[in-house]
Amino acid sequence: MNRLEDLFFAQGYDKLPSNLPEFNFYCHREMQGINVLHVIDYRQGLYISGDQYAHLKEKITEFFGSRGEPEIHVMTLILSEDTEKARRLCEQDAFCWIIDTRAYRLIVHETQISDFYGWKGILEDYLFAAVREPGEAPCADGSKKDLRSLPWISIFLVAVNVISFLICTFTGDLLYNKGAFDVTELLHGGAYRLFTSMFLHWGVQHLFSNMIVLYYVGALVERELGPLPYAVLYLLSGLAGNIFSAGYELLTGSYASSVGASGAVFGVEGALLLLVMLRRGRLSTMTTGRVAFAIAFSLYCGFTSAGVNNAAHVGGVLMGFFAAAVVAAGKKMWKLSECR
Repeated sequence: MNRLEDLFFAQGYDKLPSNLPEFNFYCHREMQGINVLHVIDYRQGLYISGDQYAHLKEKITEFFGSRGEPEIHVMTLILSEDTEKARRLCEQDAFCWIIDTRAYRLIVHETQISDFYGWKGILEDYLFAAVREPGEAPCADGSKKDLRSLPWISIFLVAVNVISFLICTFTGDLLYNKGAFDVTELLHGGAYRLFTSMFLHWGVQHLFSNMIVLYYVGALVERELGPLPYAVLYLLSGLAGNIFSAGYELLTGSYASSVGASGAVFGVEGALLLLVMLRRGRLSTMTTGRVAFAIAFSLYCGFTSAGVNNAAHVGGVLMGFFAAAVVAAGKKMWKLSECR
């Protein structure tokens, strides 16, 4: 946690002087006012009452108000290994999160605000990276924290694609003949090809380009949506891409055999675009502009290249965006039902 302050500085926050090492304040001016991160180190035997906590936050507001600030937004971050103790301190404050310094995780209770100007994603990314640092202590159950936080679904999907490619390498055209996407085969009992073609690739470069994007972008999306929703989104995007492709080929009469995870991978990118937009335009190092440009550039490259199944790309990215929106809306409704 020693580099948490560096994270604040990297985001443009300035540190205010404090006489007590357990209380630190960082501020950043936005167009709508000033944002303040109020950090309480609750790990070294410190104890303050709920009234003292509320009084402290009032003083922060008064401090900036006396300097003519029209709008003041204060978010408290409590660093603690005793999360129950920290919860009792801030349970009446909607603008308060807990950083569990033992498990390196951000805790946001259902009564607290779900985000603060993109900081939920920034802190989760920081903590996600922190567990990978060498020398970190194991979890309470003795397992390594980095194993618990790995994007297992993304790793599994990459492994399946790589293994399928290796099998194709040793079996020639066997899997391609049986599993490639082909509209004429779909119309004669080969509907399963909508699924199997997602795990086949023509060559090493084709495989490598898809798997690099799948792992690095997929890790972000998997962490945000959860393993099961992410897996369903991936499969639906791949299927939607192939269905779009089938419709395009039937309309144009231009039939071709194709394979690849591109539809599903574009779906993951579409989901990332939606998630970045929901995070006020920033998630980790991603911004809405960067993700939109990457998708647009990839689509452009596909449309200007020969032998590329562009319909699958379009279908995949649309499905990924829509599916992520459904998952995000479902999570929001779940949180609202918990608050009632």
